[in-house]
Amino acid sequence: MSYLNNQTGYREDLLETRSVIKKDNWVLLEPDGLVKNAIPGYENCDVTILASPAMGASFADYLVTVHEGGKNLKGIGGEGIETLLYVLSGKIHVKNADKEADLTEGGYLFSPAGKDICFENTGKDTAKLFVYRRRYDAVEGYAAHTVVNNTNDMEWVEYEGMDNCHIKDLLPAAGDFGFDMNFHILKFKLGASHGYIETHLQEHGMYFLSGKGMYRVDGEWIPVKKGDYMFLDAYCPQACYGVGREEELAYLYSKDCNREVRL
Repeated sequence: MSYLNNQTGYREDLLETRSVIKKDNWVLLEPDGLVKNAIPGYENCDVTILASPAMGASFADYLVTVHEGGKNLKGIGGEGIETLLYVLSGKIHVKNADKEADLTEGGYLFSPAGKDICFENTGKDTAKLFVYRRRYDAVEGYAAHTVVNNTNDMEWVEYEGMDNCHIKDLLPAAGDFGFDMNFHILKFKLGASHGYIETHLQEHGMYFLSGKGMYRVDGEWIPVKKGDYMFLDAYCPQACYGVGREEELAYLYSKDCNREVRL
């Protein structure tokens, strides 16, 4: 085990962190202090576990740095587990039982439960991935299907009628009950915000792709920026503003949907 940012040795200043851990409520993880994990199947990769059931999440999120020759040919997933692989940077070859593709930055592969994702870095440059795993909540008569796409080829859509806030939906979950979750990218122009403070059943795992923001979570205002990760549990009041001077705030996030409440 070692640090994701390769920081070693003593520091000149006091030990401090912006990370906040409030299990079963909300979590902020800044990059500094995150560690690399050894996980079977990943070869020549640095794997950092972000969200997990130990945090209170019903899913698991990972950051994966894939060095030259890095791969996972045993497959990401598991019995009954749906997966999504998103390329943050670099180029990677991916496949599941249905499709295979070369993905570049913004590219992704969603794979239904029972169809593990394999990947390999066939180039010389390092690739960085965001990986999601969740146990599929099956409903009789419906099934999810494989999706391969690139968010750079998708159009931005105004978010809830606001012309300074836009969204991209990665999966066809709206009206398709085969999908029990979706992924989105939400982008705020400087000074833009949510239209209201949201309070809902659905959980979020959120990776910040660009910019800076002030995020309100359960009554607290928390500064966030590119490279941060947040987990928001069910019914955690939430909203944010895009702040800063130049770069717009954007983040990739998951949301469970399309299912009845389990009693």
